Order: sequence, then structure tokens, then C-alpha cells
Amino acid sequence: MSELWKAGLAQLALHVESGDTSCREAVSAALARIEKLDPEIGAFVRLRADAALAEAGAADEARAKKRARSRLHGLPIAVKDIFASREFETHCGSRILAGFRAPYDATVLRRLAEAGLVVVGSTNMDEFAMGSSTENSAFQVTHNPWDPARIPGGSSGGSAAAVAARMVPAALGTDTGGSIRQPAALCGVVGIKPTYGRVSRYGLVAFASSLDQVGPIARSCADAALLLGVLAGHDPRDATSYPQPAPNFVAALTGEVSGLRIGLPRGFFDGAGADPETMAAAREALSTLQGLGAKTVPVELPNSAHGIATYYLICTAEASSNLSRYDGVKYGFRAPAAATLDEMYERTRSEGFGAEVKRRILLGTYVLSAGYYDAYYRKAQQVRTLIRADFARAFESCDLVAMPTTPGPAWRIGERVDDPLAMYLADVYTVTANLAGLPGLSVPCGFTRAGLPVGLQLIGRPLDEVTVLRAGDAYQRHTDFHERVPQGVAR
Repeated sequence: MSELWKAGLAQLALHVESGDTSCREAVSAALARIEKLDPEIGAFVRLRADAALAEAGAADEARAKKRARSRLHGLPIAVKDIFASREFETHCGSRILAGFRAPYDATVLRRLAEAGLVVVGSTNMDEFAMGSSTENSAFQVTHNPWDPARIPGGSSGGSAAAVAARMVPAALGTDTGGSIRQPAALCGVVGIKPTYGRVSRYGLVAFASSLDQVGPIARSCADAALLLGVLAGHDPRDATSYPQPAPNFVAALTGEVSGLRIGLPRGFFDGAGADPETMAAAREALSTLQGLGAKTVPVELPNSAHGIATYYLICTAEASSNLSRYDGVKYGFRAPAAATLDEMYERTRSEGFGAEVKRRILLGTYVLSAGYYDAYYRKAQQVRTLIRADFARAFESCDLVAMPTTPGPAWRIGERVDDPLAMYLADVYTVTANLAGLPGLSVPCGFTRAGLPVGLQLIGRPLDEVTVLRAGDAYQRHTDFHERVPQGVAR
């Protein structure tokens, strides 16, 4: 087949199962697209072409013997450069992890391998997942396939751009405050952050441990459900892993939303600084769901107004603790020619960390310091509890909470690099789901007049990914925004 790049995960699985194509052809097509398009987009930081082709060939042999490990056996996928791997280096977008190769595999990588998926490469990201634009990588800036002069979102911008450009049918990202959903919205693809604990964090390089979660970025909710089924489930290596088996996410996609109650929080569709076209697209998406039988009800999330402040107090505090392990002694980069141990520590961190990571370490160290812990970090944790309680009350009268994924479309590269606050506010609609540990989904819901994609966010009850995905899938069955391809890559 000459246009395999057009197929998503589920479609590609059908092509392979029917004999229309082979796993090797599917992986070869993905690698050819990467070779053709990535010099302009910059989504990938590392490829494993030879190994991927060998694995695809082995998958074809296994399928011929009726020994396929799953429906996805032999299909290509990309992973964010943040997962521990015995095979390839993990840099987390940072100089300080130069040369680091883990002695073990992250659970999500192991589960991909058990299902037979073929990792073609790792994708670019903001350093240690700290950023909303993928401009903070130590290696390169990733460009948005819809307009290469604009950012793809972050921190999983490389994964979102790779899927949007049809280089791979799906990719893994991580979401600490919106880093799956925000780039998915800005690149016109689907991204889901599962409930905290639904997917193992074992082998995920930590940014903020109480917020981080792994999830899929794909072209459709059906593909995301298929991939989430591979990733989800209990992991004894992760003490925060939910102990019960994951449901069948794909079976839940019935297309039926009649009677579903969607909560609309006051002030989230007309906030200050919100882009009118983005808000209008989100409202139109809700009208589509209403036309399918869903009902909208008003809800109150009063403490979400403090979400950004709460999030940046908690995440920076946890980052300052997690990143203290990078000192040049155990692994990764070590500053050369240091005369003393203190000088080695200082120079290693000064040269190894980028500006945004240093900013967050300093902020986190400050809020954890003696005399300020109670005033900042403890207070933020108390507000976090209030935010969680707000959602619990809202779900007494609704099944989902809906809001725009982002306040506006992708901005131009370099436009906000000197304005950290403007950058942080890009996550104003996404951080509360992380603070409350809830599942959140972004689905493409339209375009601005300039042709830039925007997304609708659906947030569900804890461990209720099935309802979130069912609503998103029903919406996509009646719209085609997720099927549109950026003009520059539609060939």
C-alpha cells in the first residue's frame, strides 16, 4: 500500500490482519515519512531504524504462524525521550543526562514490547518535561506541522508533532500539568491523561511525582483506547499503581452518549485572555454532543482559579527534590576539570541544566525552605484538596466536566520565551485534572481562521476513562477534525 501513513493504529491493524500490507511495510513507511518530514519538524531526537525493521520482520513471521502477541503486534510507535531503557539512551531533553542508559526498562516500554509494538524512535521534549512549547529542549526546537513557525505545545510536543505529521500512528507522552493534552490540542490530535495510578510510572524519569502520568497521543479516541489498553494495569514496581485490572476501553466505545450529563464550569468559556475562536469551537463541539443526546448542566469549580498558582508551587517543590540526584557523581554529564567536589557539583548543574529547569529548582527549593514551607507548600497542598473536593461535588450532578483544552491556539516560536508567566498560563485549563488526579482527554474540535487546530477537554471521575473516551469517540464519529492533515505534510 502506497499511503500507509494515512492509517491510524486500528486501521493499520486491519490492513495487516487482512494481508493488504505487512508489519515491515508499515514500519518502513513510518521511517520513510520521518526521513522526509522530520528535518523541518524536529519531532525525533533518536531513531532505531535497523532494530525497528528487524522487529517488524519478526512480527510478520509470528503473524504467519498465528502467534501475534496482540492486534498491534508489529505496528510502529514513538515514545517520548523520558522513559528508562536498556537499549537506548534516555536524555529527558537535557545535557545533564548525556550518555545515560538505564539498567532496566520502564514498565510502559516493557508493555509495548509484550504487545509487539515496534518503537521507531524517541521524541523531543521540554527539558525534564518543564515547559509548554518544546522550546526548552537541549537538542532542538520542535515545530508545529500545521505552521512550522509555531510551537507544537509541550512538554510532549515531539510526540504530538510526530502523530500530527503522520510520521507515526501513535506515540507515548507524559502529562504533569497538561503535557499530553495541551500539545495534542495545538497539533490537532487526541491525547489522554489517565487517572493517576492507572498507568505505571516505574521507569518514568520524575518531574513531579504526585502529578506525573503516562498516556497515549493518537489520531483518534479509538486508537487512544486501543493503546491505553496496552499500557494500563497494576504494576507491583509502582507503589502508586492502582491494584485492580483495567477495563476494556475499546469495548466501551459504543458511540452512545444519550443522557450523558456534561458539566460546564462557570467562567471557563469566557475567561480573560481567552481566544474567542477557540472558545467558539469548544462551544460548537458541545452543541454537537447535545445533538447526540448529551445534556449540559452548570457546575461550580471555585478553587480552580487558584489552580496555576497551586500547581507551580507543588510541581517546583517536587522537582527540586527529584532533580537533586543529578550531581555528576552517579551518571550522566560531569563538568570536566573541577578542582573540588563542590566545584564539580556547581559546574555540573550550571552547565547541565537549562534556564527553565534552574528556575523551577530555585522556586521549589525556596518554597520548601525553613520558614516558607507552611506558607507556600503546605498551603498549596491544602488548596489542592479543595480543588479535588470541587470536582467531587461537580460529579454529583454530571458525568463529565468539559472545557477548552487551551486558552488559544499555538503561538509563534520565540514569542513567549522571555515571559515565563505567559507560558505557564497556557496550562490554565489542564492543571486541575493533574492536581485532582482525574482522567482528562483532549479531542480536536475545530480550527481558527488562520488554520490552527484547537481542542475540547473532557474530564472524568477517577478511574472512569471509559466514559471520557466514549464521549470523545462519539463526537469524532460525527466530525472530521481529527482526520484533517496539515497541508505541508499531506503528500
